[in-house]
Amino acid sequence: MVNLGQDLYVKVPLGTVVKDLETGKILADLSEKGQKELILPGGRGGKGNSHFATSTRQVPRFAQDGEKGIELEVLLELKLLADVGLIGFPNVGKSTFLSIVTSATPKIADYHFTTIIPNLGVVKTEYGDSFVIADIPGIIEGASEGVGLGLQFLRHIERTRLLLHFIDVSGQEGRNPVEDFYVIQNELKKYNEKLSKRKQIIVANKIDIMQDEKLYNELEKVAKKENMEIFKISAASKEGINELMTYVAKILKDLPKEDLIESDQKIVYTLEDKKEFEVEKKGNVYIITGPGIERLMRRVNIQDRESMYYMQKNLLAMGVDAELKSLGIKEGDTVKILDWQFEWYN
Repeated sequence: MVNLGQDLYVKVPLGTVVKDLETGKILADLSEKGQKELILPGGRGGKGNSHFATSTRQVPRFAQDGEKGIELEVLLELKLLADVGLIGFPNVGKSTFLSIVTSATPKIADYHFTTIIPNLGVVKTEYGDSFVIADIPGIIEGASEGVGLGLQFLRHIERTRLLLHFIDVSGQEGRNPVEDFYVIQNELKKYNEKLSKRKQIIVANKIDIMQDEKLYNELEKVAKKENMEIFKISAASKEGINELMTYVAKILKDLPKEDLIESDQKIVYTLEDKKEFEVEKKGNVYIITGPGIERLMRRVNIQDRESMYYMQKNLLAMGVDAELKSLGIKEGDTVKILDWQFEWYN
């Protein structure tokens, strides 16, 4: 009777992408509730000596041990799943806006980088519709190249269907709304070309303290040029928010739900991924290694003649003899298999 090992489950947040740390290949994209994925198989179970019994070998003096599983370092990368993503420079009013339109309670203060982790909130409209908004921490110039925590912030935007691009038009900090718009657009494009083409709405915020109408007018021209809608709001006084949210709810109904799942070819590692054996020649010594060799030697008793015959028979069937001959092995040369050394003869 064979005792099977229990499966090991690791619970992760929805939206987690599992990658091979060494190659970067995607092993799983856990973006559906209750989704389960096999990342690595366990080792094969062993076999008792009775498994190798034959009519002429009724009580074999060897058996097969259980096999080790595969070891792998993985990277768990969380990418939030939301309908709407709020983007823009730090301190442009995204968190204030989120706190007003949802029940979320993000940290809000009048200084840059108040938000250092994404915040999620659910919007419920007067008509019964609902959708999820993610407040992405402020993006700065160079974010696509890893400046600050830019890459960590940008990856969360990938899973949103619609972007609300917040821009401060108050002029209080001496910022140029048009320049800010194009800086963020450039960062999106450099990070992911597809992301830069996602549906966007420009949100001109802080109109209640706007010092120069010209700043908004210039941004409005950009919106027209880029074929984007623009809304004037004040998150602080709530001016224009209802009109914006009504429009967002309408857009989401018609906006196709594109495939936001990672597109890399998924890899599941199996025990057959590695070559069964390899032969390395060092002078007159031929070193044989590999998972197939390890499995074979775990069921060999080198003190037993019958077991050694079994080993030789399997090495021949695996093609080890042919490989040795192709490398020029001669009588008297040494063959090293794991911790054992043998003298070669035909």
